[in-house]
Amino acid sequence: MRRPRRVSFVSEHASPLATLGGADAGGQNVHVASLATELGRLGCAVTVFTRRDAAELPERIALTAGVELRHVGAGPARPIAKDEMFGHMPAFAHWLRRCWSVEPPDVVHAHFWMSGWAATRAIGGTPNIPTVQTFHALGVVKRRHQGSADTSPPERQDVEARLVSEVDHVVATCHDEVRELRELGGDPDRISVVPCGIDPELFRPQGPVASAGSATHRLLVLGRLVPRKGVDDAIRALGALSSAGGPGTDAELVVAGGPTGRGLDRDPEVRRLRRLARHCGVGNRVRFVGSVSRSEVPDLIRSADVVISVPWYEPFGIVPVEAMACGRPVVGTAVGGLRDTIVSGRTGVLVPPRDPAALAGAVRRLLANPSLRARMGDEAVARVRLHFTWAQVARSTLEVYEAVAADDRPTATRTSSAWAVSA
Repeated sequence: MRRPRRVSFVSEHASPLATLGGADAGGQNVHVASLATELGRLGCAVTVFTRRDAAELPERIALTAGVELRHVGAGPARPIAKDEMFGHMPAFAHWLRRCWSVEPPDVVHAHFWMSGWAATRAIGGTPNIPTVQTFHALGVVKRRHQGSADTSPPERQDVEARLVSEVDHVVATCHDEVRELRELGGDPDRISVVPCGIDPELFRPQGPVASAGSATHRLLVLGRLVPRKGVDDAIRALGALSSAGGPGTDAELVVAGGPTGRGLDRDPEVRRLRRLARHCGVGNRVRFVGSVSRSEVPDLIRSADVVISVPWYEPFGIVPVEAMACGRPVVGTAVGGLRDTIVSGRTGVLVPPRDPAALAGAVRRLLANPSLRARMGDEAVARVRLHFTWAQVARSTLEVYEAVAADDRPTATRTSSAWAVSA
């Protein structure tokens, strides 16, 4: 079997260099950077193509051994919201076509739907460059949950439906996504499930702990401050804990994400959430700390008694896995990838989405039982180290590349990982 060595990642908006916590910078940026790094360690030569969003950025940057970042000139060299980027994808595709005509890769892995559009147009009628697609999120799911608030380009759902049929293979990040892909016409034999991962050296139970406040218990929400992440529900749950008495009465909720410094006070979403906290009677116990550097995230997680991750929908959800790796139980919503990662009752608790009362009940139970939290934390660490390290994810992804390059579909019997299985 031929092993692909030259891998092109196309990630039009999610640059490995981005500062996390912004509106369009989150788990996908981590996924692209970490997977590329691990593939480099496995002997691949990985080039990550992302849109240039600052004039001073060089065209080529060596990231780690075997991994290079290339900035593509497509649109103005300044930040653009990802939902306004599709009009620049023809220029992005043209740039890729010129590059690949000189240095053709062994496999192309597109991340997000616009990257898939650009990659398939760049490859055009060149059948000897296999294409793998990871959507990270599907437009049909976003529209279902956000309705008229969805700002995605109108072409998104049609493009995704075509990509499911056009690309050689789709890598889904959870089993719930497979069902959605099949409804879009995806062939189960051309879909594999490979999750996201974590760095076990960075995310581990032992290590520094961020300073705690005066509250008896700390709850933590970590991620982008957008409504679908469910921060509203966490605040309402804190209010319910306060009014009910017992464990959690004086708990604090730390919310990490969004802008930093003075920008935090001016941010409309932060201001809205602070109003909600005051309305729920917990305005003095909800603390917004803004974006946290990657190196500080484990310290913050280890300072929490319980990590809360309650999105309305979630393609995978990297924060629960990071929290589990640090030995913290997670209360998460029973949606998307969280149903794959959290084993309810063993590594955390799953609750219905948009249900603050159920969330409050689950948190109260955990805060009342330190031994239960410790047992869940221990099992969470073991589960993450067994299934969710980037080294394992990279090996599973490489198996998909090898099978696709050999025109051979990956199956459960030919993969070493329990995750990289045919859907």
